Amino acid sequence: MTSLRISQLAAQTGVPATTLRYYETAGLLPADRTATGYRVYGPDAVERLAFISSAKTLGLPLEEIRDLLGVWEQGVCAAVRERMVPLVAERIADADRRQAELAGFSARLVGVHEQLSTPAPAGGCGPDCGCMATVPGAVPPTRPEETAGEPWRDVPVACTLDGPDLGERTAQWQRLTARATDRRAVPDGMVLVFPATPELAAEVAALAVAEQDCCAFFDFTLHLTPAALELTVRAPDTAAELLADLFGADA
Repeated sequence: MTSLRISQLAAQTGVPATTLRYYETAGLLPADRTATGYRVYGPDAVERLAFISSAKTLGLPLEEIRDLLGVWEQGVCAAVRERMVPLVAERIADADRRQAELAGFSARLVGVHEQLSTPAPAGGCGPDCGCMATVPGAVPPTRPEETAGEPWRDVPVACTLDGPDLGERTAQWQRLTARATDRRAVPDGMVLVFPATPELAAEVAALAVAEQDCCAFFDFTLHLTPAALELTVRAPDTAAELLADLFGADA
């Protein structure tokens, strides 16, 4: 088989079709169109997706993966290795630094736990009771210069919803995004364009607030003009598939 439809590629690789569309928008996975407008992928798509998935497991951001693909396409493994060595070394340094930060944070928590386990003072809480101990609430970001003012980048990619609640929330987003008149990729996310009506603006805002309450790694921005309502959704690279599943472009 020399080409694959999007459903065939998704079935063969296990990568959701929404993620495949997102990868195309992000410039990672090119696709041609049939005369009827369906996406078709070349014979290297499966191997290309394997390379993308492998790079993601190393913690490489999509921008670096896109650059790596330009080297990978040349078919010279030595060149790919040469480009990857400093990138992986940087991830090792990031992981070591993060590990040290987590170890220090854990040690401080142990101290607070020990203090809280002692007999409580009479009356209400005070500065020496342990309940108001000064302990950092989060580990410092790995790259402060890139994440300043953007705390969502350092939130764990995890959702507090599960089972039926998660399915219902996904269905809510699918129903809402189906009403978008346009969408486009932006760095770290997507912009969805809706008709500019007060009712729809309230619905989008309410759903965005509910989503961030359970998935704090999403960043939402609403921009309402007389002509359109724009919802910008961003997320860390490690949440790219979740972003695509909820907000990815339609076929």
